[in-house]
Order: sequence, then C-alpha cells, then structure tokens
Amino acid sequence: MMNWKNQLTQLLQLDYPIIQAPMYGVSTPQMVASAAKAGCLGSLALGDLPAEKCIEQIQLTKKLCKETFAVNIFVHEIPTITEDLKIKYNKTKQFIEQLSTQYKLEVHLPAFEDIQLSAYHNQVDALIDEDCKIVSFTFGNLDDATIQKFKAANTILIGTCTSVAEAKILESSGIDIICVQGIEAGGHRGSFNAKDIPEIGGFSLLAQVCEQVSIPIIYAGGIYNAKTLLAAKALGAQGFQLGSAFIASTESALKQIEKDKLKVVNEKEIVLTNSFSGRYARGIKNAFSETLEGTDFILPYPYQNKLTGELRKIAKQNENLDFVSIWLGQSIHNFSTKSVTEILKSIITETEKS
Repeated sequence: MMNWKNQLTQLLQLDYPIIQAPMYGVSTPQMVASAAKAGCLGSLALGDLPAEKCIEQIQLTKKLCKETFAVNIFVHEIPTITEDLKIKYNKTKQFIEQLSTQYKLEVHLPAFEDIQLSAYHNQVDALIDEDCKIVSFTFGNLDDATIQKFKAANTILIGTCTSVAEAKILESSGIDIICVQGIEAGGHRGSFNAKDIPEIGGFSLLAQVCEQVSIPIIYAGGIYNAKTLLAAKALGAQGFQLGSAFIASTESALKQIEKDKLKVVNEKEIVLTNSFSGRYARGIKNAFSETLEGTDFILPYPYQNKLTGELRKIAKQNENLDFVSIWLGQSIHNFSTKSVTEILKSIITETEKS
C-alpha cells in the first residue's frame, strides 16, 4: 500500500504530494481548484504579469478554491535596452509579419516602444498582501532581499532547477523545496541561463540532486501514470509535478483544435525551441518554429515572447496551428479530456493498486 505521507505533505498540508504544474497560458483558476479538490496542490501561473493582474487572478482563484494553492512567477533578468536590440527587434518584427502574411494570417505586432516589461520585484508585495503562502518560481533564483521578505511573511518557496549546480544554489540561498525539471518535461526550461540549458535526462538529474541536497524534492518531467510516479519516488522524489497530463483536461485553456492535435502528435514532432519566446521550451513543432530555428530572428527573452504574443493570440483565434505554441512533454499518451480532479484520482488509485 502506497504511503503518501511525507515531509512534503506535512509542509504543504496536502493529502497527496502531487503538484499541478503552473503552465502559464494553459492552466486556469478552474484547474487550480480542480487539483486542490483532489487533495493535491494547485498552481496558479502568474508569469511576469504586473502586480494588479496578479491580484486579479489570485482573487478569482480564491473564489473557486478554499484550499491553499501555490502561485508561480518568472524570475528572469531583463536585458539592457541598446540600439542594437531595437534594430534587431524591428527586423524580427518585419520578418514575422511577412511570414504570417505568407500563411494568410494578418497580424500587426507591437512596436518596440509599446513593449511593457515587468520585473518579478514588482509582484512580491502583491503576493504577500494577498497572503500567498506557497510561491514557486522559475528561470533563475530570487535575490536575497526578496527571499528574506518572503521568509518574514512565512512564505514557503519552491525553486526550479535543471542541473545539480542550480539545485545547490537554491538550497544554499534558503529555498524550502526544489523542483527538479528533467529535459523531457513540457514547457519552458527552468534553467538559470536562457542560452546555456543543461540537457540532462530527468531521472539521471533527480538521482544526482537527491544525493547532493537535503531539502525536499519535487520531480517534474514525464510523469503521467502510476509507473512513472513510482519510478520518481524510487529515485528519491517526495513530490510529483504533472503538467502535460492535464493539457487536454476540461479546465485547460487550450482550444479544441489544439486538444485535437494531441490525439495525433508523434514523438518526432516534440522539440525544444526558443522561437516563440527567446527561451527554450519543449512543445510541438510547426511552421513558425521550423522557419525561425537557427535564424537571427530570435530576440532575447522576454522581448521575443512579447513580440510573438499577439501572433499567437490571432493564430489561436483563427485556429491556425502553424503559429501557436503548444507546449508538451515527451511522454505521449492518451491525453484525458476529463477534469483534473478525475485525472488525479485515477492516477492516485492506480498508484495505490501498484
């Protein structure tokens, strides 16, 4: 019989140490509530939203979810504005607009001056004021002053690592829990360096991190059933983060045409690309990612991400899969269209029978 109780369930006050991955753009407040309903931890993806938008999303989620949930933020560095960056931005903008026209998709992307960037420091007070007791983050580490500010508010901090070195940095800086992200995981790489991402297999990385750090570890990458969950447990994980397992769920923000694509996707189509955002992410390749791959038309994050945001929005409205980013991990399976609650209960029952 599976014993779910451990240091993580005690720390996060959960029935089961299973975490719904944040998945910015896919997860919803409804998904967070559905995960919590199953006795697991829901994660609200806030990305780099400005403080007022964070508050709006948190309050909406609170109306749906009476349980404690995690909020997830991006802690990336913002590039210095230079004349070269402006020139490259305009060239990339022009190239993408011309490319979309070739595919009969008319878009008008934002001018450089209209791009609004928000650093994570602007989100901190809002999260504390909204009494967010669990904060997870990715793309780097929080600065020491922010860590101390969260600690003073009794906030539990969960950092993301893609290497042993990153895990050690997180532990030494006082982070409470580490989420180990394997290379097979869907979505953006949580690597500290956007350009130099460690391509380490999840289970290899998990085993090494477990040997090197002493704080609780959540594993993310390829978990979708009892066998994969138990494999992560055997290698030392106390928590199990699932993302791709929920992307076709009732509460997913994906449109039906995107969910339908999951039914026919094959392993050759799942790739790492930085074409949409300027940071590497794993998902389904399409005309946009294949055209931009290896070109000079990829700006540093978050400029590429902001530039292509309108493109993806219009493409989604027009049901044009050549210009949307469907992030997906390497574990291809029968992506369930049931509620996240039902999907989780099924995995929990299957695990207890194993």
